[in-house]
Amino acid sequence: MAGLEVLYTCVGGSIDCPQDAVICFVHWEIIKSGYRCVGSGDTACAGDRRSELLPAGWSDNKELYSLRYQGNNSEDHILLKAITADSSLIFNLMRSSTQQVSDLTISISEQVDADQLDAFDSVFRDMAGLSDMVKTQLLAVVGKASERPGGRSRREDEERRRGEDPLRMPPRRPGSQQPWPDHMVPPFATGGADLDPFGARGPGGMIMDPLRSGYPRSGLDPSSGIPDILPPGAVPPGARFDPFGPVGRHRPGPDPDHMPPPGYDDMFM
Repeated sequence: MAGLEVLYTCVGGSIDCPQDAVICFVHWEIIKSGYRCVGSGDTACAGDRRSELLPAGWSDNKELYSLRYQGNNSEDHILLKAITADSSLIFNLMRSSTQQVSDLTISISEQVDADQLDAFDSVFRDMAGLSDMVKTQLLAVVGKASERPGGRSRREDEERRRGEDPLRMPPRRPGSQQPWPDHMVPPFATGGADLDPFGARGPGGMIMDPLRSGYPRSGLDPSSGIPDILPPGAVPPGARFDPFGPVGRHRPGPDPDHMPPPGYDDMFM
C-alpha cells in the first residue's frame, strides 16, 4: 500500500496513539473508494476543499474522531465518526444521499502494535485482514464514489423510472418493434386478432373461418359482392368474411319461411 505509506509518513507527527494509526488506515480505504476528505467535524466550513490528506486537527480529540468526505458528485457526502471505548474503536459511517448507515468495531490491540507507531512497516499487524473488514462491513453501503445511490448509473435510474410509470408508453422507433414492459399489456392483445380485418395475425378468435377452414371452397369471392346481399367492394380483398346468412338463400321457388304452418293464424305468435 504505497499510498498509505506516503499518507502515514505525512501525518506521522500527529500519530501519537494506536487509535490514530487505525483512523489513518480507515481514511485511506475511503480515499481508495473514490472519495476525498473535505474537513473534520460535523458541519461544513467555508474553507473546505477536497483532499486525499487528513485535515488539520483531525486527531485533536482522542475520544471522538469526526471526518467528512465528498464523492465525485457534489451531493454525495459521507460522515465518518469513531468513538474510543476501552481497547476498541467503534466506527459509524452515514451516506447523506441515501441515509444508509454502517458500523464497524475494531480491536485496537489486535490491529496495531503500540510500540511501533514510528515504523510503518510493522505498525499494522494484519493489513490485508483490516482492509477486508473495512471494505465489507464499513464501506458496503458506500460503494464507489462514481456510483449513484443504490449502485445504479444515471441511465439505469431513468430506465427504472420509466418502468415504474404505469401510464408511460414505450418510445416508438421507426424500423424496429420495441418490447412492451412486463406490467403493460399491448393494445388488442386480447381479442385483437378479431379486430384485424386482413388477418395479419392468423385466423384470430373465430371458431371457424369459412374462407380458411381447409376444406374445398365453392369459389365464393366476397370482395366481388354477393347478389342481393352485398355490393361489390363491400368486403376488402383478402379480408376474412363471416357470412351473416346462408349464401345463395335467394334461390328459385317459394321460400319456406314465407308460408305459415297449417293451422297458423295468430300473427303475434
